[in-house]
Amino acid sequence: MQIWIMIICFLIGILIIPLVRKFAFLINAVDEPRDRHMHTKITPTLGGLAIFISFTVGMLLLTVDKSGFLPVYIGALIIVSTGLIDDIIELSPRWKLVGQISAALCVVVWGQITIEFINIPFAGPLYFGIWAIPITIIWIVAIVNALNLIDGLDGLAGGVSIIALLTIAGMALLLQDVFVAPVAFMLIACILAFLVYNFPPATIFMGDTGSLFLGYMIAVLSLMGFKNVTFISILVPLIILGVPLSDTFFAIIRRLKARAPISMADRSHIHHRLMALGFSQRQTVLLIYCMAILFSITGFVFSFSTTWGAVILLILLAFCIEIIVEFIGLIGENYRPILNILAKVRRKRK
Repeated sequence: MQIWIMIICFLIGILIIPLVRKFAFLINAVDEPRDRHMHTKITPTLGGLAIFISFTVGMLLLTVDKSGFLPVYIGALIIVSTGLIDDIIELSPRWKLVGQISAALCVVVWGQITIEFINIPFAGPLYFGIWAIPITIIWIVAIVNALNLIDGLDGLAGGVSIIALLTIAGMALLLQDVFVAPVAFMLIACILAFLVYNFPPATIFMGDTGSLFLGYMIAVLSLMGFKNVTFISILVPLIILGVPLSDTFFAIIRRLKARAPISMADRSHIHHRLMALGFSQRQTVLLIYCMAILFSITGFVFSFSTTWGAVILLILLAFCIEIIVEFIGLIGENYRPILNILAKVRRKRK
């Protein structure tokens, strides 16, 4: 990895973010405090544009073979444009989804990056055939929206993205991937520059411009980095992104349970619930960082486990997620089936 490119990306980010802040105020790309928001003052939201610009410069300087990256970059342009428009005029969920699918189509149809099959333990390969394209599109869109939903506190989405990208880069290095690893490290440098201005108390947000772009890049790099698509390897990126994906999954469950629209915003995401338990913004961000690190370590271990070891690890992980969900009330304050059983067992022992 060319360290000097990472340094250049970081310095460009540091230098242009103040300019992007002024530009955001000029075009009214700002986030005004609302009932469900944690900030108390008007804040510019185009930090993601600075991340994208510094990333673009880095890609131009990168000397590895980039012949297959053009479809990915065009898709990134589409996703950044979608986020930029949303940060200015607030697009409807339908039009945001159109932009996300269009970006995914660039990668899948033009770039021909698809999930063709998975090897299911004890059963052999399962080929998707014509379903490979829609399945891959759903994969990309799901991860994009997962990161978008978790972007609710200063420094949260950026830090979680860095942890996910570090894990992807590390695994790519082990697999001797000469493209995914340097691109992931370069993205990390771009995000670090942004976090200088975004960590609590933030002077700029990444906005949808940033969260959609980072979700898109994480989704695509994970597809490019894990070429041996086995049942285990396809679960690794899901485990690495366990925090935003589980938050999204339980948000859907929560809204279906309440018979509310899935796209409806609320104050019951993981960061909201941790703060409701009495943690400060900074403590909440650091706690979620710790959760993301644990998921990433689990992803590493999972990728090198035997089939039975992976199954056992997956069961333990699911159990731990359920306990955390019940403890912080991610589905609802009255949803505590396992904790209630444990409480009954404890009372009987007394």
